[in-house]
Amino acid sequence: MNVAVLGPGGVGGLVAGALDRAGTTVAVIARDSTVETISGQGLRVSSVLLGDFVAHPRAVPYLDEPVDALIVATKAAGLRDALERVGAAPKLVLPLLNGLDHIDVLRERFGEGTVVAGTIRVEADRPEPGVVVHTSRFLLVEMASRYPAAGEPMRRLASTLAEAGIPARVYPPNHIAPPPAERAVALADGGEAQVMWSKLVRLNALACTTSAFDRLLGEIRSTPELRAELVGAIEEGCAVAQAEGAAIASGDPLVPARVLGELTAAHATLGSSMQRDIAAGRPPELDAIPGAVLRAAARHGIECPTIERLVGMIRARVAS
Repeated sequence: MNVAVLGPGGVGGLVAGALDRAGTTVAVIARDSTVETISGQGLRVSSVLLGDFVAHPRAVPYLDEPVDALIVATKAAGLRDALERVGAAPKLVLPLLNGLDHIDVLRERFGEGTVVAGTIRVEADRPEPGVVVHTSRFLLVEMASRYPAAGEPMRRLASTLAEAGIPARVYPPNHIAPPPAERAVALADGGEAQVMWSKLVRLNALACTTSAFDRLLGEIRSTPELRAELVGAIEEGCAVAQAEGAAIASGDPLVPARVLGELTAAHATLGSSMQRDIAAGRPPELDAIPGAVLRAAARHGIECPTIERLVGMIRARVAS
């Protein structure tokens, strides 16, 4: 496939580097300064799973040619500005952003059937332009679409990613029961809600607790009062996810025990991108991550006191 990656940060840089090393034709779309860095020295990747290597994808400040797939890996807050760098119409768009609201933004720009629901499970950072550090062995891309025509392009992209060492899973149509007819939201069926919420519930609990207390996951799990906050955030997030239609996946229920089990199995030194953003003085993704959960909760009249309390603590940390 001919693939473009918008945003060569920790996630986008890892994906672009792996694809380029595997022989896929890749164009990285970035700011002029980052384009100059990658063009001059390549993209240096240090991964506990894929190894250490230097990739040399083509770096461009503007995409003006069609591609088979556009992988969007910007921060949610910078999405609209970043899209100004895309002039061509891709055949498929796979977003790997945190949160939910970007799906509507991308579908408005590229078309309903072109943009799939997608997530990536990864712990990766970009300490400086052109450098990516992947610090844990878990890595998985998941995608789904309620549009049957997207099925074959998704499978092609999943195969391309897998060949590059990035496991990818495509949810088949009707993976979950559709939500009530009176509910008008974008993630209606075809596994879209399951893909998006299965990550968001886990990420929200991890990001909120690690950022509010500035502790890694191991200490949060082993400290009773902090673990209670983690469990509370998971339970509230699952309640919202169930109301949004992500609860009834055959053989794959999105329930608190499952999410807690995933975080219990994760390594003790796991942190979150929100925690790293705060430490680096960057704005945290409060609107994209807990904000998305709380907005959905408000649609269904669900109270989330734990999440709201943690968000307040994070805002206080940032302000101070």
